Amino acid sequence: MTPAEKHKWTFAARFRKNAYGWRSQIPVKRTREAVSEIKKAARKDPVLGAEGAVLFLEKIVPAIEQVDSSSGSMGTAVYHAVKALARIIADAPGDGKFRDQWLDRLWEAVQADGMGYLDNLPEHWGLMCATPERASRWADDLLFTTRTVFESPSFSYFKGTSACLSCLYHAGRHEELLGLLELPRHKFWSDRKWGVKALVALGKRADALRYAEASGEDHWDSGKAAEACEQILLSSGLAKEAYRRYAIRANQKMTHLATFRAIAKKYPAKRP
Repeated sequence: MTPAEKHKWTFAARFRKNAYGWRSQIPVKRTREAVSEIKKAARKDPVLGAEGAVLFLEKIVPAIEQVDSSSGSMGTAVYHAVKALARIIADAPGDGKFRDQWLDRLWEAVQADGMGYLDNLPEHWGLMCATPERASRWADDLLFTTRTVFESPSFSYFKGTSACLSCLYHAGRHEELLGLLELPRHKFWSDRKWGVKALVALGKRADALRYAEASGEDHWDSGKAAEACEQILLSSGLAKEAYRRYAIRANQKMTHLATFRAIAKKYPAKRP
């Protein structure tokens, strides 16, 4: 029995299979409460927190399969939960045996998810591997299928694509990652962002900017590529150029006021 199973988690009883009907308010609230509970445990015992995170991610999809997700609130809550819990898992000092078990359990949860709630979990895979060696092993396991999908003349989908790219990046296999990303016909930002990261890691910031801009030709993805370009320039101390070229595209929000506030926060040297 794992430490998480021995520990009495409040969220565990609340996330039984088909625990919720179609209304989203309660499961959204319970999801946020679960993340808070796991974060609190992780502050005292990082390994216990990671075990709780894995347990929650195993339970969440079966529990909310009947919830009406049309408003987007349920999906948003799970998206942010995945992001927070992946970091807890990555930061835990679990040894090889523990971490390998965590990743195997999470991979089963991703494969069993027919709703798409855990679609953003694989992009954190390399981070959760914790070491370049483990990330490289996972990359090798996923590489053949990812390459096959990328080389397919028709649209194909593999749940492990982003996990493979993430693992190649965190394993330091940057040139190999860039070569792999040249294979697909369509330049989807969800894939190409790893090429931008790889070029930055190689010290090729100018190339990274051009790569990100080219990645937006087919699929701009709501300014995400522009946001990456903006961050590259800001981290290089080129705030004026970042503002001129990307501030508007990179900070688009639901209202003009929210957009203004986002820009003003990033560029405090600018007069309102």
